[in-house]
Amino acid sequence: MRPSSDTGERHPAGRPPGPSYQGSSAMGPARGRRSHEGAAGAAYRGAVRHHAPAAERNRGPLLEVLRRVLADRRDVLEIASGTGQHAAWFARALPHLRWQPSDRDPEALASIEAWRAEAGLPNLAPARALDVGALPWPVEHADAIVCINLVHIAPWSSAVALFEGAARLLPDAAPLATYGPYRFAGRSAPSNDAFDASLRAQDPRWGVRDVDDLAALARRTGFDLEEVVPMPANNHTLVWRRGPA
Repeated sequence: MRPSSDTGERHPAGRPPGPSYQGSSAMGPARGRRSHEGAAGAAYRGAVRHHAPAAERNRGPLLEVLRRVLADRRDVLEIASGTGQHAAWFARALPHLRWQPSDRDPEALASIEAWRAEAGLPNLAPARALDVGALPWPVEHADAIVCINLVHIAPWSSAVALFEGAARLLPDAAPLATYGPYRFAGRSAPSNDAFDASLRAQDPRWGVRDVDDLAALARRTGFDLEEVVPMPANNHTLVWRRGPA
């Protein structure tokens, strides 16, 4: 999801996503932009690669942050991978990592697999079906989690599940990186205020989250807010760090 100046990954094309609301953002308005290049593999043969313009715009600034935050990591779980563009881009740019994309939406999973097949990268794992709200997650190991554009286009319960699931999976000192538009002490950019209103008009449970509320949730689940990184289009990357169990 994005504030109003970043429209490529914003809403699920007028239809509500599934119970966890995971993965809907990147598969919304971008549905009309498909590429038939590349096979998707046995499980998703004939699948197409979806394109979200916002993913192309924000991947560079995100990579700058992740290159530093994930420098000493090895196994990264990406929650709500959406189209799969980010997974392919980050796996190629960060070859020391094994990148595990995931999503709950079958259409998103097929798109991820199409991107993976086209990329042909040994460190990009097959897409995994994962509903953020269905704990425990079907993942045995990760030493970092990345979640891009989820918590604002989902009920608050999905944010709770994200932190609870991360607390169960991650070892001490592991990072959880989240990206999107946020409020700070109740305030945000005018474009984010407009975006928040449009989200709540679609579903009153959605909305741009306040970092203070997320920080309180993080503390209850064993995470500290380590870093707030301003990003283009009034977005931010938040780096949360797992404390001792």
